[in-house]
Amino acid sequence: MVSRDQNHLLNAHSDRLREFAALIHPSRLAGHLDGLLSETTVLQLQKTPRLQQRLAELLLKSEEASNGTDWGRDVLLGHDPRRAALLAGSIWHARSVLKLVSKHDVAILIENIGAEAQAFSIRHLSGAVATTSIVDPHKLSSQIEHDGHACLGAWLKDASELDRVRVLFRLPVGTAAESPAAEHHNAASRLLSLVVAHLASEAPAA
Repeated sequence: MVSRDQNHLLNAHSDRLREFAALIHPSRLAGHLDGLLSETTVLQLQKTPRLQQRLAELLLKSEEASNGTDWGRDVLLGHDPRRAALLAGSIWHARSVLKLVSKHDVAILIENIGAEAQAFSIRHLSGAVATTSIVDPHKLSSQIEHDGHACLGAWLKDASELDRVRVLFRLPVGTAAESPAAEHHNAASRLLSLVVAHLASEAPAA
């Protein structure tokens, strides 16, 4: 017979798995389901409460991740990992961001990475990594996203398996977070500490 405390733990664990399933990027699920399923169908399955726990368990293959009880708030404090990546990447390329002077170029950059990341980079100019200037705002936006994701991936290498997958599975398959270079490993801790401190200063994410 299951005790009341055991039942509470089981219910809490099921709730965590369902919440996690709802946040998984559809491209992560698609790779584990029938390849003939459309993106719309995958999204519908992901939103079905009775399937969410099974979908989460499908992706969380390791016993530690799927059965673990240490499911506190993730290492990004519940915030969007893409947002964290853009903030980190904006510091990486802060010198180039600062050198964009035309309203047109700045508007393009902000449209691609957001006003928050643009302002964050200038505020942390001293932490910039890249020394080569990128003058094209489209290319700069792309590099900010690439290097930011790579730094996030490098930073997660030191996290537990559960913490790592809870972040990575919210990103689409194929981002630079999956293949960071040595330079990203060297800068990741410093940049992400600034990002996490910024996120922690806000009201907790839902």
